[in-house]
Amino acid sequence: MSLSPSDETTETPKTTYDRVMLKISGEALMGDQGFGLHPPTVQRIAQEVKSVHDLGVEICMVIGGGNIFRGLSGSAQGMERTTADYMGMLATVMNALAMQSALEAAGVFTRVISAIRMDEVCEPYIRRRAVRHLEKKRVCIFAAGTGNPYFTTDTAATLRANEMACQAIFMGKNGVDGVYDKDPKEHSDAVRYDNVSYDDVLAKRLRVMDASAIALARDNNLPLIVFGLDEPGGFRGILAGEGTYTKVQG
Repeated sequence: MSLSPSDETTETPKTTYDRVMLKISGEALMGDQGFGLHPPTVQRIAQEVKSVHDLGVEICMVIGGGNIFRGLSGSAQGMERTTADYMGMLATVMNALAMQSALEAAGVFTRVISAIRMDEVCEPYIRRRAVRHLEKKRVCIFAAGTGNPYFTTDTAATLRANEMACQAIFMGKNGVDGVYDKDPKEHSDAVRYDNVSYDDVLAKRLRVMDASAIALARDNNLPLIVFGLDEPGGFRGILAGEGTYTKVQG
């Protein structure tokens, strides 16, 4: 029996993954500014996350702090490295709170979970509690890195993705839509990879994540999807099996 137009319903696209980690840099929140937060950009990224959340995908996030303070840069300018790294961790908490505000304004329940205790503004990291938030379809934003100096937010994202049993890490990049054999902003003949192995990323020193994060992903067979964050609908499109990206896997 055929359905009349009034009986037909719009089907939600089937997604490739059920639970993912989205890693973005702090610089992604700057927009065209050279520093800080650009609220319209934060809101645009929040809408991208919401569009994927609406598909029923459980989402974790880690956001860098480079738009406010980068520990390695502070250390290079003479600041003691441990202190500089802790300052960078606090910057990631600020970015996480900004993203939480934008997501909840869009109607998405969100929890900011910090590796450094600051109970008045966010929850401490407890793995089982975080998993329960995901099961309740809340977006979990993991802040303050791993809580330890000398580790980047790339490593924090890979660590949390493994702890949360994410099926992939999505690396949102600005200005590039994948992994290239050389910097496409400087070389017009740069070639984008559709697929590349963890070992090739390390051997060829491709700019995806730091070596510790890549090794952790490789050891746990956790695929990385590198895509253009500034492409509208790119995050949702890839989960629905479309779009341009590079997949890093074994």
